[in-house]
Amino acid sequence: MKLKLWYVTFFLAMFSSISNAQFVKKHGQLSVQGTQLVDKNNNPVVLRGLSFGWHSLWPRFYNEKAVSWLKKDFNCNVVRAAMGVELGDLSYINNPQFSKEKVEAVVNGAIKSDIYVIIDWHSHNINLKEAKVFFEEMSKKYAKYPNIIYEVFNEPDHETWWEVKNYAEEVIKVIRENDPNNIILVGCPHWDQDIDLPAQDPITGYTNIMYTMHFYAATHGKELRDRTDAAIKSGLPVFVSESAGMEASGDGPLNYQAWQEYIDWMESRKISWITWSVSDKDETCSILKKSAKSEGKWQDEDLKESGLKVREYLRKYNKVD
Repeated sequence: MKLKLWYVTFFLAMFSSISNAQFVKKHGQLSVQGTQLVDKNNNPVVLRGLSFGWHSLWPRFYNEKAVSWLKKDFNCNVVRAAMGVELGDLSYINNPQFSKEKVEAVVNGAIKSDIYVIIDWHSHNINLKEAKVFFEEMSKKYAKYPNIIYEVFNEPDHETWWEVKNYAEEVIKVIRENDPNNIILVGCPHWDQDIDLPAQDPITGYTNIMYTMHFYAATHGKELRDRTDAAIKSGLPVFVSESAGMEASGDGPLNYQAWQEYIDWMESRKISWITWSVSDKDETCSILKKSAKSEGKWQDEDLKESGLKVREYLRKYNKVD
């Protein structure tokens, strides 16, 4: 009897491992039905994973092996390549070739690991000319891969929704000329807090568009969830492309209760969520210590408190898929 139980346990573990190893193969081309992200079989799908920090500040983690480790150890089914557009000497504006190489290392790693990947134009400002050139190149190169998600504007800060919408429509047009299907994420004003604005005036004429909301649980409370609920109720598809459990500054103590309330809220609504960030800055939201190797294989002692907690979350909630 004990031997039989061992075999059952073994094969269940093997099945789970194979299922996790073939996430994109299983779910395939994503699309949006109403407000819900769905897979190739039109079944609801929830993506959960981690965002790399700004590539221009922490380029050492932008490699295929780090992506593989995030899939293997953290159970990520999506990663986000946050390409710093303006910040630092290695930013896209200052060094576009280096920037593209780093983003593509993460994208290629995700394709090899059979998980989804967000190509994130990580900026707080409008850089329309540069964004169109970048996304034209990326969409030509990766259109055939169902793994790809485009995030065309990370966090507008002081721009109006009219400005963001007009910018996004220009970039979406460029992407759709090469890639008619893959999901496109659009940010909203006030660091992705004013999700009510696109709900009142959404982008039309295109399919598979979602809108991003960002939260930091120790700062943003129930009011933001209520605002997002109202946006979803009005028909707006929402994707949480950046979030964490501390203050909006990225620092300060983790608020476990507030973070769990957000997790429960997202899970109950089948909203996809990404946690910030794979980096080793001396701040709460950076999940790694300086001791962490560039290519993964991080031990518990290499992870900060936020890293240990988000790994716990991802292992728990991604196990069900």
